[in-house]
Amino acid sequence: MSTSKTNSYKIAVIPGDGIGKEVMEATLDVLNGLDIDFKYVYGDAGDECLEKTGTALPSETLDLIMDADACLFGAAGETAADVIVKIRQEMKLFANLRPVKSYLNTNSLFDDIDFMIVRENTEGVYIADEESYTDDGAIARRIITKKAEKRIIEYAFEYAKNNNKTKVTAVHKANVLKKTDGLFKKVFYEVAKDYPDIATEDFYVDATAMYLITQPESFEVIVTTNLFGDILSDEGAGLVGGLGLIPSANIGEDGALFEPVHGSAPDIAGKNIANPIAMMLSAIMMLRYLGENESANKFEAAILKVLKNANTLTGDLGGLATTTEIALEVKNNL
Repeated sequence: MSTSKTNSYKIAVIPGDGIGKEVMEATLDVLNGLDIDFKYVYGDAGDECLEKTGTALPSETLDLIMDADACLFGAAGETAADVIVKIRQEMKLFANLRPVKSYLNTNSLFDDIDFMIVRENTEGVYIADEESYTDDGAIARRIITKKAEKRIIEYAFEYAKNNNKTKVTAVHKANVLKKTDGLFKKVFYEVAKDYPDIATEDFYVDATAMYLITQPESFEVIVTTNLFGDILSDEGAGLVGGLGLIPSANIGEDGALFEPVHGSAPDIAGKNIANPIAMMLSAIMMLRYLGENESANKFEAAILKVLKNANTLTGDLGGLATTTEIALEVKNNL
């Protein structure tokens, strides 16, 4: 697909709370330097929205996201579950993609990490299907369905096939959760039969947590259930220099939302010192989703150049640069 100005997209922009506003502004500044016509429509969601309107996710914001070609989301604070989880459910964004990749000058523990965590987004204990408190404590239900798990596993194999990956690893706890994760493991190997050219393996989630530290270079695509995927991707962030470098995509059949994995970081909000690279990498994932691969490559190359030069880095990477200075430097390297 050409990257001329004839390509126009409506992008829902939800800055959210805290540093979400700052990293979003920096990212849009760089996006505006590309040869693509973006029409931004802004919506409110998050803690500040709750305080202002009485709801963390107004219906008009959800409508705005559903009507757009894609959505860029900054960060949510305490209301994250009421915002992001609800958007995922309402829009049926079943696949959560979280790449873990090592870059130069980023405090990465290894220099050869490059794997994708494909996380099921719509069910499992993470969706907080909790009953009220009982006399003894509280109860949460963990529902795993064959339909949802087959869909996410097929997505993982298709991702591997389309991105020159040779192995898919299933992560579960089927030795203890014999019915729910037992189903996940069974479906994994059923789907794998349709992809004979892709190697398969499966590990327990606790073993995987160790292997991510001891042999992270051995992973290419990890597919797992909701909560396990959330935890492992944050461990992955620790491997490659922190949450300021981990983007994510939420993909459904009729829409997509892109957001950094980090939260609203209220302790540094408003100081213009947040690392915007995770938000920028999320925007690059959006560009690839839209088919704008040439612009995505250009944007990513500009970020890599900034990291390689190491003259303009934020505090989390050992530098003194501001969020705005990172954006300017990336834009100058487009």
